[in-house]
Amino acid sequence: MQRILVVEDDMQIARNLRDYLEVAGFEVTAVGDGSSALASIRGDRPDLLVLDLGLPGIDGLDVARELRRTSTVPIVMLTARGEESDRIVGLELGADDYLVKPFSPKELVARVRAVLRRTSGTTAGAEVLRAGDVEVDLPKMRARVGGQPVDLTPTEFELLATLAREPGRVFTRGQLLDALHGVTLETYERAIDAHVKNLRKKIEPEPGRPRYVLTVHGVGYRFADA
Repeated sequence: MQRILVVEDDMQIARNLRDYLEVAGFEVTAVGDGSSALASIRGDRPDLLVLDLGLPGIDGLDVARELRRTSTVPIVMLTARGEESDRIVGLELGADDYLVKPFSPKELVARVRAVLRRTSGTTAGAEVLRAGDVEVDLPKMRARVGGQPVDLTPTEFELLATLAREPGRVFTRGQLLDALHGVTLETYERAIDAHVKNLRKKIEPEPGRPRYVLTVHGVGYRFADA
């Protein structure tokens, strides 16, 4: 059974999320502050983190920042902050998805399942993608650039795999969101820009002058075909 850690200081929301996730078949632990979240992550090693940004003490952004120094555990953010800048900061810290309050618990369950499908690495047949000196091992969810391993979050890995499957093909942001989430939900398209920025930091020799993940202005992105 996959384990979910819910980090939410509003206990009513936390109980509601725990109930919905348990009915969906997950084992759930809920904590109410950032310090407890970091301790629980180190001790219990959850499969996914549902993280509220507005926490007392160590806030959610600091939890995500600390976590991404040592872990690629998937993160679904919860936030009452509607501003674009807050969402972008969270995504650039390595969150895999986000929901703005108020939201439907059923939608959260769908997002959690979609992120975990990416984490599981289940694919149609064993396949290793090679594009230039980039290698993407789909069954093992491992990536290498120039023979060196690259530590990617599940979302970054799936984004790279989607692009590398078809070098030269131009993907719109909407198409990339569909590939990442696997469900039809209203999602912020500019989130893809944040994920691409993170991916470039990890695979590009010069992120400001990308060699692999190229921008197609006004449309989206493509993987270099030569």
